[in-house]
Formats: sequence, structure tokens, C-alpha cells
Amino acid sequence: MTSLISCTVRDGIADVRLDRPEKYNGLTFELLRELIATAHRLRGDRTLRAVVISGNGDAFCAGLDFASVSKKPWQMPVGMLPVPWRGTNTFQEACWAWRRVPVPVVAAVHGHCYGGGIQIALAADFRFTTPDAKWSVMEGKWGLVPDMSGVRSLSQLVGVETAKRLTMTAEVLSGQQAHDLGLAGWVTDQPLDDAFAFARELATKSPDQLAAAKRLFDRHHASSARRTFAAERREQVKLLLGRNHKIARTAGMKRETPQYVDRGAR
Repeated sequence: MTSLISCTVRDGIADVRLDRPEKYNGLTFELLRELIATAHRLRGDRTLRAVVISGNGDAFCAGLDFASVSKKPWQMPVGMLPVPWRGTNTFQEACWAWRRVPVPVVAAVHGHCYGGGIQIALAADFRFTTPDAKWSVMEGKWGLVPDMSGVRSLSQLVGVETAKRLTMTAEVLSGQQAHDLGLAGWVTDQPLDDAFAFARELATKSPDQLAAAKRLFDRHHASSARRTFAAERREQVKLLLGRNHKIARTAGMKRETPQYVDRGAR
């Protein structure tokens, strides 16, 4: 069976692409499962430094392909069942699995970014978009709500009131408007090139520091102050005792470029 996700790793950076261009990378059960498998595989690669997610063809992702899904209606209730030890079902894990990858994940958005597509983009740590891309929490058009982790990621990025507005209205935003609201960090005519340039910049930093920063912000930005402070202390002690901190400190003293080793276990 033809793969619906392409993934190549070069110089520690994974190039992950939704590869169903003839359908604007519309989501099928097979594509969702491939997204999950790809994220889980990359999660265990300690040589990895960053991930760039994009879509081949004319769109990032146009959301769920209802025509395809309706051909196998029995898969819908199965896909809705959560895996107990993860707390996510197939739809949610296709997005949230990228939060679990302990390296920066960068999304490059162009064309349609609708429904499940916007939720995949929001699961990344950083987003680059063309100014004319089309962003929408499209589920509202069909009388539904975002159910691929979008409720959490939307409210984290734009606040509860704006998240409710986007969900209830299903309004279509341009890439520039998405940026202005805080859904995307950069607007550019070449999102893929700029996403890779940013990924290469991140790859020059300590992989242990990047992983610790991602854990802290993802897990504790909404925690109580006491819990956040405790998590900061734990992460910092581990970093101070780690090899990559020593490499950074020595290189800094000598004004040299640090040559980091692979990310430690966590």
C-alpha cells in the first residue's frame, strides 16, 4: 500500500510530509495511523534535533476526508476509543503524539489548513504560514467540535474567548489573520524554507535543553506556581549534571562552537 506520509531524516532534522496531494492531504484513517506511527518512531531517536511537518501539493491539510471515511464507517467508533495508558484516541494521538516528541516540531502551512489540519499544525511547537493560507476550525460548519486535541491547543494559543469564537463560527482566516491572533508565529512567502532554516538554527542548541524546555512549557505553563517551580528545579539539576551542559560551558569559555552529543534518556 502506498504510504500517505513521507519521512526522511537528514542532519538530525526530520522532514515529515502529508502525501495525499490529490485530495489536499485530506485525513483518512490510514493517514492518521501513519502520522501516529511516524511520531512514535521519531520519539525514540536520540540523534534527532528537530522535525518539520508540511503538506505536499497545494495544501497543508484540508481536514477529514468524509468521503473516504464514510466507506469504512465501522472505523469511526473504533477510532474514538482512547488507549488507556495514553489517554488519547486515534484522532487525538495523530496530533498529540507530536507534543510527545522531545524535540522542536515546526509546521509549515500553505493552502488549506482546515479542521484536523489546523489541529495538526497547532500540535507543533512553532508555525510558519503563507499570508494567503486559509485557516479554519471547520468542524463548526458540520455541527461538530474539534476533537483532535484542538480544544486544548486553541485555548493555549489564543485564549478561551477567541478559541470559542473560532470553534463556534468556523470562520476562515487568512495566514496573516492567523498570525495576528497568535495561531502562527511567522508569516512568510516561503514557509517550508523558513521552517527548515529555523529547525537548523535550533539544531545548533543543546538537545537536552530543547527537550527540557519543551517539557516544561507543555506540561507546566498552566500548573500552579509551586508545581512549575519544582519542575524547573528538577529539569535544571538534570541539565547541570549532564554532558551537554559541560560541552556548552567549555565551548562558551573558549568562544568555540559547541559540538553536542545525542540527547540523553528521559
